Amino acid sequence: MKGSTQVAPLFVVAIVSLLLLFVPSTDAVLSCNTVIQDVRPCVSYLMNGSGMPPSACCSGAKALATAASTTTDRQAACSCLKSASQSLNLNLQLATSLPANCGINLGFTISPSVDCTT
Repeated sequence: MKGSTQVAPLFVVAIVSLLLLFVPSTDAVLSCNTVIQDVRPCVSYLMNGSGMPPSACCSGAKALATAASTTTDRQAACSCLKSASQSLNLNLQLATSLPANCGINLGFTISPSVDCTT
């Protein structure tokens, strides 16, 4: 019995160590590929649409809002969307109102002139 009482604490330490390996790092930054993938259903709407955004667009915007959970992630998403908006002919009114129309808060405005550092 004495041997099994010595193994139990080591077993717990080993399990906790393994679990820590699979916990995502809080330093990870949201990739531009992920941002683009999330908002891809919005591009046509933001360029040629009118009225409310399509449900696929709002689903993607909501996924982005969920993924951009830290300040660093929001800044990365902002920079990516800012860059993309500069190369596309977006309807800026639709882009600016997209988060509110989808019922989300990104923490920044989708615009080619937004300051993503704040």
